[in-house]
Amino acid sequence: MSNLAERLRPALRWESGLAVVVVLIAIIGSSASPNFLTGNNLFNLGLTNGEVAIMTLPMTLIIISGEIDLSVASILGMSSALLGYLWSKGWPMPAVFVAVAVVGVAAGAFNGLLVTRLRLPSLAVTIGTLALYRGVATILLGPNTVSNFPAAYTNLGINAVPFTGNDMTWSTLIFIVGAIIFGVVLHATPFGRSIYAMGASAEAAQFAGIRVKRIKTILYMVSGLVCALAGVLWTFRLSTAVQNNGIGMELNVVAIVLLAGVSIFGGKGSMIGVVLAVLAFAGIQNALLLTNFNQEATGIVTGVLLLASVFLPNAGRWLRGLRTPGARTSVPPPVLTTGQATPPAA
Repeated sequence: MSNLAERLRPALRWESGLAVVVVLIAIIGSSASPNFLTGNNLFNLGLTNGEVAIMTLPMTLIIISGEIDLSVASILGMSSALLGYLWSKGWPMPAVFVAVAVVGVAAGAFNGLLVTRLRLPSLAVTIGTLALYRGVATILLGPNTVSNFPAAYTNLGINAVPFTGNDMTWSTLIFIVGAIIFGVVLHATPFGRSIYAMGASAEAAQFAGIRVKRIKTILYMVSGLVCALAGVLWTFRLSTAVQNNGIGMELNVVAIVLLAGVSIFGGKGSMIGVVLAVLAFAGIQNALLLTNFNQEATGIVTGVLLLASVFLPNAGRWLRGLRTPGARTSVPPPVLTTGQATPPAA
């Protein structure tokens, strides 16, 4: 129990800070615009950030395991393009869903096999597949646009969930359910403990009997499936399938996960932190939108959050490192014994 408490203490401190940040964003946002906390604006907030939030769930597990997946937005775009392509060819929508899911799992498995079996760095692999999957989307649709989807499906992307007071989108509901499932898996199962162990030391985890390669491949496959689902939601929300859907979204996903306190080096993080980080990120973006902030410059927010998320958790260690040289100078020189040669002067 003491070891568990020690492991959770830093995460709880970070999550407490995030909770304060979320409250401050709500206060400042409502002060800047009276529309910030209205039901209509909260609905739009969930609508525009739902797909990004959903993709943070598998990304959290991958980064805790010590890896990364920068191809998430490209899998979303490829899935959107495949949905539009198959629908334009006359496929029934249930068959299209199955095909999109299979392609998403296959794309994730390809990432996982390159990382685990060929032992290639996940950063380089997923940068490569980012371009590869985006190229597949371009081949599927090219300059074409598909937008003749049935209203029964596109309404799911823009209508509220029944019995929620018209305040919750389907993507928000999927994120909430997914966060509960991923949270239970991560924090309350042997599979989740294995993910933490791999992130702390993959070699030690392997010696402990953990199937490191298999688990990491499964994580990438789950990521591919979830991103394919996000691609379907994105397509129905916009009622449009084009080859550049979701371009650039991978930075937002990574920024949210790191803002949640998940260590980029692996082994640390929690799902509660991810939920709070999603609220903080979406709140900041929405507040800037309501205050007529230049939308072309919103990338600055993502960049600042990425830098802060990496710097702040490691600031204490770096400060201790800066104090180390001074501490070394205070150590007295060794006493020479009789007959021992005096070292030459520097």
